[in-house]
Amino acid sequence: MAHRDQIKDVISERRLYSSRLLVAGLLVLAACAVIIYRYYGLQITDYEKYSTQSDRNRVHVQPISPKRGLITDRNGVLLAENRTTYNLSLTRERIKDLDATVRELQQLLDIDDDDVARFYKRLKQHRGFSPVPLRFKLTEAEIAKFSVNRYRFDGVEVVGSLSRYYPEGELYAHAIGYVGRINEREQGKIDRDNYAATDFIGKTGLEKFYEDSLHGTVGYRHVETDVRGRVLRTLEQVDPVPGKNLQLYIDDKVQRAAFEALGEERGSIVAIDPRNGGIIAIVSTPSYDTNLFVNGISSKNYKALRDSLDLPLFNRSLQGQYPPGSTVKPIVGLAGLEEGVVTATSEINDPGWYSLPNSTHRYRDWKRWGHGTHVNFNMAMEQSCDVYYYILAHKLGIDKMSAFAHQFGLGEYSGIDLPSERRGLMPTKEWKRQNRRSSWYPGETLLTGIGQGYMLATPVQLALSTAILANRGHQLVPRLVMNSSHPAAAERSDVKLNKDSNWDVVFGSMEEVIYGARGTGRRLKGAPYRLAGKSGSAQVVSIPQGELYNRDEYEKRQHDHALFIAYAPADDPKIAVAVIVENGEHGGSVAGPKALAVMNAYLLNDQGELRSDL
Repeated sequence: MAHRDQIKDVISERRLYSSRLLVAGLLVLAACAVIIYRYYGLQITDYEKYSTQSDRNRVHVQPISPKRGLITDRNGVLLAENRTTYNLSLTRERIKDLDATVRELQQLLDIDDDDVARFYKRLKQHRGFSPVPLRFKLTEAEIAKFSVNRYRFDGVEVVGSLSRYYPEGELYAHAIGYVGRINEREQGKIDRDNYAATDFIGKTGLEKFYEDSLHGTVGYRHVETDVRGRVLRTLEQVDPVPGKNLQLYIDDKVQRAAFEALGEERGSIVAIDPRNGGIIAIVSTPSYDTNLFVNGISSKNYKALRDSLDLPLFNRSLQGQYPPGSTVKPIVGLAGLEEGVVTATSEINDPGWYSLPNSTHRYRDWKRWGHGTHVNFNMAMEQSCDVYYYILAHKLGIDKMSAFAHQFGLGEYSGIDLPSERRGLMPTKEWKRQNRRSSWYPGETLLTGIGQGYMLATPVQLALSTAILANRGHQLVPRLVMNSSHPAAAERSDVKLNKDSNWDVVFGSMEEVIYGARGTGRRLKGAPYRLAGKSGSAQVVSIPQGELYNRDEYEKRQHDHALFIAYAPADDPKIAVAVIVENGEHGGSVAGPKALAVMNAYLLNDQGELRSDL
């Protein structure tokens, strides 16, 4: 059978080729349609969306920190300023291995574990592509050393910034306070946008109280960056608004005199201008250097301050609550005159003790043999006769005495423009019933009459009550900042007396404290102006009935507190002062000279003459 050659089917092949070509063409057209559709979506429909995302990859908004307001005394002496410092900062987004980089930097520079721990805390709060400080206040040598090794550390740089500085750190620690790093608790309370470029916030004192004014308003700049986060150019900028400067009533010369007067003692001095409530000086000792806290205090330094028995962190001026002792007698005496339970000429017999009717308990006078048989109002104030005020307080009663003392700010918040003020205590029968679940006893009234027992006052309250007294009852709100816009506490009504002459009786007796032959403050009589005052001492430990106080039997910290209040000049008061020296024992000889030093610093010029510009 002969083999038959197959005949080529050209038509079938052409059909197959055409169909394949058609399918391929349709596929190409479909692909082109998808590409065109996607291109249309990217370039037309979703242009704004992807354009914005692209800009975000290369354009960043960087907040600009406002310059914090300055603080000066009344004469323009700088008390809180901003200084340029250089910090070693890391930008996490530009570093491949952050932990390894930190360890290498520790080997290169003096960076301790406390610095590293605080760095990681700050890192949790930072915004993207913003540098976070690892070490503050680099020295010139450290800056030079890092510059040589700069090529090894991507994302690490030396950044200049303004840092808070207190030229007189210890002198104003409790008044001005300090700023510190914003912690997690504060992060939840602040305006995060306004603090976007700020690491610091006021922690204590005026820095805390006037934080809103001092901080200012944050600024912004839009910058273009490369893929590594480096800034290429600034596209737009809104400048920050600096914080407001604060000028204080404080006189730096007087503040320094008060600080030096207290020296190594534990205590407080507060001086007020009776004419306007301006705080001329406010000191609490011992003190501390506020600059230690600005960039984070070391554990060692903080532990030393926290654990010190002398409590340098404790603001005695506002938070120290002490029995006012005999410094309250001018107010108690004035209450007695007003209520008619005593007169300027009425006399009592002082054998050195007093007993309530139908009681054998003896309330002792500080002078164990007494002040004699003819003790009148002036003599009782001049020599600080306790028996006179026992009798006066018993006749007056605790509620009347307390109500009258409240008018002079005792047992009340003063409204001073500082945080954390304590209220003190002016007790009443109702107070004891609510707080001690007990009835009030007549003997407690006697103790209150000489500023002991439950009664407590802060140095600010004592200075304020003295200023109100010197002002013939005109109420004041103590202020550190001039022209403060911060709302004052609810103002109390002026003290109105039934007999205006009662003021003069009390003022005259307070002058006798200084100029009387047996006045407890007679060591102060050499001043070239006339002053009025009252000494006081307050027991720290109770002495059993029948026993005498023997200082040698007690440790220094168990000795009586020494107090003194004064105002001057007596005929035209321009300054009122309160002094407390913890365990100083004698108000007239220990606290009194310190009050005089403060008044001299304010009232006298460099030639020792009375200033004419006050």
